[in-house]
Amino acid sequence: MAGFDIQRTQRIHIIGIGGIGISALARLLVAQGKTVSGTEDNESKETLDPLRALGVGVSLDLDPKKLPQADCYLYSDAWLTRHPEVLAEARTRGVPALSYFEALGLIANQYYLLAVAGTHGKTTTTAMLIDVLEAGGLDPTAVVGSLRAKTKSNFRAGAGKYFIVEADEYMRHFLNFTPTILLINNIDADHLDYYKDLADIQSAFKELARKVPAGGFVVCNPNDPKVVPILEGIAATVVDYTKFFDPQLPLKVLPLHRINAAGVLAIADVLGVESSVAKGALAEFSGTWRRFEYKGTTAKGALLYDDYAHHPLEIKTTLASIREQFPNKKIRVAFHPHLYSRTKLLMDDFAKAFGDASDVVIAPIFAAREKPDPSVSSEILAEHITKEGTPARAVDSLDKITDYIKNEAGEGDLLVTMGAGDIYKAGEAALK
Repeated sequence: MAGFDIQRTQRIHIIGIGGIGISALARLLVAQGKTVSGTEDNESKETLDPLRALGVGVSLDLDPKKLPQADCYLYSDAWLTRHPEVLAEARTRGVPALSYFEALGLIANQYYLLAVAGTHGKTTTTAMLIDVLEAGGLDPTAVVGSLRAKTKSNFRAGAGKYFIVEADEYMRHFLNFTPTILLINNIDADHLDYYKDLADIQSAFKELARKVPAGGFVVCNPNDPKVVPILEGIAATVVDYTKFFDPQLPLKVLPLHRINAAGVLAIADVLGVESSVAKGALAEFSGTWRRFEYKGTTAKGALLYDDYAHHPLEIKTTLASIREQFPNKKIRVAFHPHLYSRTKLLMDDFAKAFGDASDVVIAPIFAAREKPDPSVSSEILAEHITKEGTPARAVDSLDKITDYIKNEAGEGDLLVTMGAGDIYKAGEAALK
């Protein structure tokens, strides 16, 4: 990749183009005037239809020999295990083959880069930050790991000098970025299929913080014991976002997002956006796809929401905030565990995370990039949750989740489909 200039490359083919992040990169490349095409293994209308409308050709043919010729190939990391034969073919073509984060870093680092990092809350915070910079007239370019409710898009084309990016810590992907402003929402133990422990995760964040230049800013809670070690020896100015926390800030989204708003208000202050303008934008912020997204009311009168929470702390925090906002509702959860490794390593934390729910129904574990592990299952997780006082049971398919939503949830219930997999489809099927 040394010496490669993606800006001088015209024909780009993206392998796994339907992914929520990489499809935003595709939109960015189209906006730059490049000829973009892609390969995908399933029909994802939320991401693929907007790309087709921009003239992007998308193929569902996975025959490696039919991979189109290009000046450069980009790929989603998921395809390292899902369809390695397609990537192997791309690498025989004698042109660069870059991962999503490598390519995004090459582009984003040419701007005044604002990177939103942290174990939890990155997507909502990133989308909030886009709205605030828009309101402040700073016209940012941005890539977010979901669809903004405001625009139904995961990409914003801007004409200003600012670029906003959601910076994922998995596999140290965020080290492809050199931000001028780094926002760290929080640090927690996650992605333990890759990281050895919390200290290993902190080492990655520390390396990222050290990339922020002396004239830049690291926005965080510097008193958080998990954050303190990563601030040692950094060149940037540390900004304490807790000083910007407003417990009365009106929000359309869940109250838990006031802490995300605090980080955004801190950045607004650094960039000279008036506090009243920033708070006005946050008060109108309407969320993102799969972040406590209202889906509709079932035939029996239950309110149906969908949320991406898949880590125990995210689940616990989200359910507590739902309870705060809907004190008189019976909260029911249809949960889709994400990864065998995460479920196994954090089993005790998962078991304690559903205390604000009245009952939990658990779908089969979503394997994603992993091979099945017979030592862990949804049935085992259900037993642990039940022992902690919340009735839970496992079912053997998403169809059973759909049946549960249609037949068991009724008026007075708030039901949330929850998880990083495709459990939202079970909710959508129940509404149909």
